[in-house]
This record gives sequence, C-alpha cells and structure tokens, in this order.
Amino acid sequence: MDERATDAGSATGGVKLLLRLEGLTLFIGMTMLYAAWGGSWTVYLLLFLVPDLSFLAYLSDARFGAIVYNTAHSYMAPMTLMTLGFGFASPLTLSIALIWLAHIGIDRALGYGLKYTAGFGFTHLGRIGRQKDA
Repeated sequence: MDERATDAGSATGGVKLLLRLEGLTLFIGMTMLYAAWGGSWTVYLLLFLVPDLSFLAYLSDARFGAIVYNTAHSYMAPMTLMTLGFGFASPLTLSIALIWLAHIGIDRALGYGLKYTAGFGFTHLGRIGRQKDA
C-alpha cells in the first residue's frame, strides 16, 4: 500500500470512534491509577508531554519522524515499563509508565494516531491538521 496516495488504512466510522473512546478510557484509567498509586502531580505534569518531543524527529524527514513518533506513541515500551515497575516494585518506573500511557491515551482520544510516512498529518485514525479538509 502506498501510504502517500490516500487515507486507505485509516479507521473510519464506528471503528474510529471506538479507537478514540479506547484512548479516552486509557487516559482516564492511567490517570486514576496514578492518583491511587499516590504519584506526584508535579512529576505527572512535567512528564506528560515528554513523548511529544518525538515531533522533533520530523525536522529530519517524514519517514524518520514517523518512526520516532510511532515508537514514542506505541503501547509497547510503556507497557514493558509498567510490567517492570510492578515486578521490581519500582515507583519511578511505574510512575513513568502510567504517565506515558495516559499521554498516549489522550492523544488517541483527540485523534492523533500512529503516523504514516507520508507526513505528520497522515495517521491510522485519519488525517489531522490543515490537510484534513483538503
């Protein structure tokens, strides 16, 4: 599939809504777990937007930007951290994982999906940004 050609491969309709609601559920759930865990809200606020530093990779090119962004916005690394945080009773590791997952959740709820190499605006949840209406 040529990721540059169309929105083929992007979720639509009820599936898109379900994916966005899952993101909202993840955000709320991880934030509630963080609160129950007794994590520092200062740390939460400081770390919440850290995954968005992956945007800087787009300064290189769209392909590299998509790879770095998707790595920072995939569930794999924070779920691994969460498992390690529980397994080794590491509060900092667990806090980072919960905050990271909350960030991914709110991004998905707002429609910021995983990126295709065609550019930042092409996501698995459909187009975002100015080109959305094009």
